[in-house]
Amino acid sequence: MNHAGEVEGIAVGVDADGENIPAVVIAARAELLPIVVTADQARAIQLAITGDAFERPLTHDLLVEMLTEFGGAIDRVRIDDVADGTFYAKVDAERYENGEPQQFVFDARPSDAVALAVRVDCPIEISDVVLDEAGQPPERFDFGGGSGPEGVDDEPNDLDDFSEFGDER
Repeated sequence: MNHAGEVEGIAVGVDADGENIPAVVIAARAELLPIVVTADQARAIQLAITGDAFERPLTHDLLVEMLTEFGGAIDRVRIDDVADGTFYAKVDAERYENGEPQQFVFDARPSDAVALAVRVDCPIEISDVVLDEAGQPPERFDFGGGSGPEGVDDEPNDLDDFSEFGDER
């Protein structure tokens, strides 16, 4: 079963070596799912969340623009599997040709799927398999009562040790 997910924000945790690592945090099924991402991926997602424009189109902006120009649309993204600590995602899209819808499913890194979803405001779904493996109780996180939605700051937040959380590829 899939559950509706909502991006809570970008947070910063520490790995086993004490190094800061960013993660996108998604709320689903009354749990929080942190997905470790690179600094560039975190920035791309954060820019879309805050609505800040980059000087030139970022890759995700370009992809959305191209898809739209070719008559396509992203319907939803799914984070649907985790294996050996790696998350997997799908992007469900459609395009109309001669008045008939054509459905497409693309494999994606979760960070790319989330970056697209926040740009086009489409649903994000998280599977039970993923939440059972990596979902965390909200009290494990300290969002610091920031100024953004649900207490999330516009800047990255400090979180607990991320060393046990999955990577995304």
